Amino acid sequence: MELSLSSTSPALLKLNHHFLSKNSLPIKIPSLHFANDWKLPSFYSLTRRPSFLRKFASPASSSIAVGPSNDRLPADIKVTETQEPNSRIRVSVEVPPAVCEDCYRRVMNEFTKQAKVPGFRPGKNVPESILLSYVGKQNVQRATVESILKRTLPHAMSSVTGEVLRDSVQIATKFTDMEKTYISLNSLRYDVVVDVAPEVIWVPENGYNNLKIVVEIDSEIDAQRASEQELRQRHKSLGVMRIITDRGLQIGDVAVLDVSATKIDKDESNVQNIPAADSKGFHFDTEHGDRVIPGFLDSIIGIQRGETKSFPLVFPESWKQENLRGVHAQFTVECKELFYRDLPELDDSLADKLLPGCTTLQQVKESLLQKFLEMEQTAREQAADNAILDQLCKMVDIDIPQSLFEEQGRQLYGAKLLEIQANMKLNEQQLASLSSPKAVNEFLDNQKENITRVIKQNLAVGDIFKRENLQFSTEDLVKEVENSIAEFKQQKQEYDEERVKEQVQEILEGAKVLEWLREHSKIQYISR
Repeated sequence: MELSLSSTSPALLKLNHHFLSKNSLPIKIPSLHFANDWKLPSFYSLTRRPSFLRKFASPASSSIAVGPSNDRLPADIKVTETQEPNSRIRVSVEVPPAVCEDCYRRVMNEFTKQAKVPGFRPGKNVPESILLSYVGKQNVQRATVESILKRTLPHAMSSVTGEVLRDSVQIATKFTDMEKTYISLNSLRYDVVVDVAPEVIWVPENGYNNLKIVVEIDSEIDAQRASEQELRQRHKSLGVMRIITDRGLQIGDVAVLDVSATKIDKDESNVQNIPAADSKGFHFDTEHGDRVIPGFLDSIIGIQRGETKSFPLVFPESWKQENLRGVHAQFTVECKELFYRDLPELDDSLADKLLPGCTTLQQVKESLLQKFLEMEQTAREQAADNAILDQLCKMVDIDIPQSLFEEQGRQLYGAKLLEIQANMKLNEQQLASLSSPKAVNEFLDNQKENITRVIKQNLAVGDIFKRENLQFSTEDLVKEVENSIAEFKQQKQEYDEERVKEQVQEILEGAKVLEWLREHSKIQYISR
């Protein structure tokens, strides 16, 4: 089973309830971190992160926490920054002997308080040699290195240029190498790599101003046409299907067909079945001829019950299934049954049946038209938003951090798993397979382009919100948070209120930016 992303709607405008709840996902999406020979001490926690990157951070997990740097050191440490690709910075830290010695003394004092050395009361001074022998010299050295890291890492991080992304801090130096350096030189050197908030570079500068957008609209979105089709469907539903015995198929009839198709080369030497075109007992409404391959309806007009027809057709280049575009096919159709609709006269007497509450046919038509006008407007705005976001994505140059890419990819992958689980009810074995590191890595590789597009769109929107000093009301924020929490409670799901508030805020920011862009862009709508 392969997971893929849809590119039809802007991800930044969706409140993902699954990721806001505390225990919604029955599986754990693996984190992807650089391998090391040593697990980081539990005292680290990263607190600095840019506000417009909230959506990419996962409050439930933290690989390193960098606390405040208010612990004064007896000597200065040397910190050197080196810029690396993907908005990554390598921080090289040199800790002088004075700091190492101070950390060693602290470690020894702590062992003195906690160790129960035979012959000495707890907390009383124990000769250093005896304490080292009791605790173990290697254990003291390891504890000292950890103490040095705990005290110096916050100072090193406080000097980093840019805003550090949460869960991105990685100590690149092996712990064994740090031990060797400390033992031999009584000093310490280590490297830390961190991802920082990427810069959004517009090409051209402020290119989002006065955008010219061409929006393709599906013909089905036309409100007048859609309302007429809906009225026709409702009218048809009130009719009675009667069997045809004395003639062939006509427009307006319904046929039950067995359909098969084969793919043929031009020289007809290589014949292959087309499974996607096979259908048994296919109920074909001839009024929906535009929903099948062009030429299909014309080829079966006049077919009678029990008759079989065979004819060649070519799948158009606009066909939804890419692997069938341009394919020459030979169709075989057997007619199993033919029906016509015996419909009541369309007048005011049917009004309440067509649309409960209506008393006239004109009232039905007006109500349906109004419904579809609202749907058309929503569809046009959605299509415009998608076109705007696609345009923004092409206008920004962003050096995306790897940690940001992986976090966004894991969120999208988890959302897809939840969608599949809701539709298919996967068993434990299937869930385990789909949530394996291999499956996640394959998703990140296969969906790299889509994941990158989502990140660029979100960052571009966040940048415009700041540049244009856009705002939304506190009342809107409170209202939307309350609505979201009420939905969680209704679904009996646990949730993190702070995360709900953060994501609602991002949704409101995104909506405000898209509203601003629609007002400041020239948008042309064309039909597909």
